[in-house]
Amino acid sequence: MGFESYVLVHNIAKRHNVGTLARSAAAFGVSEFILVGRRDFNSFGSHGSTSHIRFRHFHSLQEAGNFLKEKDCDICGVEITDDAQPVNQHPFKKSTAFLLGNEGTGLSAKECEICDFFVYIPQYGSGTASLNVTVAASIVLHHFGGFSERSRDGNKFVVAERPAKQVRYCTETEESIMEERKARRENAGFFDGAENGNSSSNLLDTLFVDE
Repeated sequence: MGFESYVLVHNIAKRHNVGTLARSAAAFGVSEFILVGRRDFNSFGSHGSTSHIRFRHFHSLQEAGNFLKEKDCDICGVEITDDAQPVNQHPFKKSTAFLLGNEGTGLSAKECEICDFFVYIPQYGSGTASLNVTVAASIVLHHFGGFSERSRDGNKFVVAERPAKQVRYCTETEESIMEERKARRENAGFFDGAENGNSSSNLLDTLFVDE
């Protein structure tokens, strides 16, 4: 198709979900992973895929929306709304950023405001009201993709060589980053708790560099 896809995440509640989302983004050829608001996350579940994904961070949804509009990119909310279209009807017309909401409450009214349209995933069983955010993202990204299938080696797909250095784009100044790290130290109970006690090495401040 020649289209690009983006994953747009705003203040995700469960930090470990970002690592799994990054793995799906890498599998389905996402151009950039955009985080809005909270910049810390646990990379558990990524299986090294964060090395193959470009990350970008914005403080506000408006900043992220402006960036995507400059790229002539639609913003698609993944949510069950009155006007949402089934994802299996492939209602995509150009490069698209998929906005994923909070795991418990879904997309907020503010998040819905920046969306150009919405898709939902049809369900056929009666045992659950919705899908996990990482599962939903994987299904939507798979439907969007128009790529040639990756080559395989046995029962696995071939993984590219890890880039020597992957640039991460950050809109923050050095001063604001220092203030955030100071706040993290002062509020260790909130920011700590990564898998296996390894917190700082799993956070986004190890992935971003100044643009």
